[in-house]
Amino acid sequence: MYQINALNPKDEGHQARKRFGQNFLHDQRVIEKIVRAVNPRRNDNLVEIGPGLAALTSPLIAEVDKLNVVELDRDLAAGLPKRVPYPERLNIIEADALKFDFSTLSQDQPLRVVGNLPYNISTPLLFHLVQQGANIQDMHFMLQKEVVERITAEPNSKEYGRLSIMLQYYCKATYLFEVPAGAFNPPPKVTSAVFRLEPYSQKPIQAQNERNFAALVAHVFTQRRKTLRNSLKGKLDDAAFAHVGIDPMARPENLSLAQFVALSDACIEVF
Repeated sequence: MYQINALNPKDEGHQARKRFGQNFLHDQRVIEKIVRAVNPRRNDNLVEIGPGLAALTSPLIAEVDKLNVVELDRDLAAGLPKRVPYPERLNIIEADALKFDFSTLSQDQPLRVVGNLPYNISTPLLFHLVQQGANIQDMHFMLQKEVVERITAEPNSKEYGRLSIMLQYYCKATYLFEVPAGAFNPPPKVTSAVFRLEPYSQKPIQAQNERNFAALVAHVFTQRRKTLRNSLKGKLDDAAFAHVGIDPMARPENLSLAQFVALSDACIEVF
């Protein structure tokens, strides 16, 4: 494993920018744990979102022939080559990850995506990426712990909701480990966690109408304390509930992904 020194944004002359949601990772033990979880191979098609001060970029670039990085902050992007070993392996893309077409990097080889995601754009960015899942092998991200718990939640838990269902529809989601606030500079006010998403090449459960499925899930979780009978009144009658074998008196957090797909497919009229 390539060894790096902990990075301090003040030492680098760069102040974290709140508008970009910047919190720089500096704990080497955490960095090495992330790299072990990713387990990069020499010919991997690896892309890092938000490399920042290169704390994770440095050990990653030592393990691969080429590393793509997507960075919105121009000052950070300009400083990256001097912060990493093997700068000739670095491909810097100055872009907003929310708008970037990651498929342009796949080149017939699926991407492996890594990042310490800004909390303020994490949910839309994850949905942006899973929509491009056909070009992605896996994703390793760090986010606010409570968000990771929601992403990886199982039915019948308070964390289980729209985010759990929609991301698990597209990917296998795995909670990996917790990261304390002190691992960052400046330290955020929350604990973080690292998780893995592996997009399905063929979804184990397929909705007949994915747009309707997404709309149904969003609808019932805006009224999560209501029974399904009440929240889906006019969309599903008792006969339809009986047909799919779902109790109309259940609440959204009680249903599995497969049951949500069955409800969507049984809707009398679409959303």
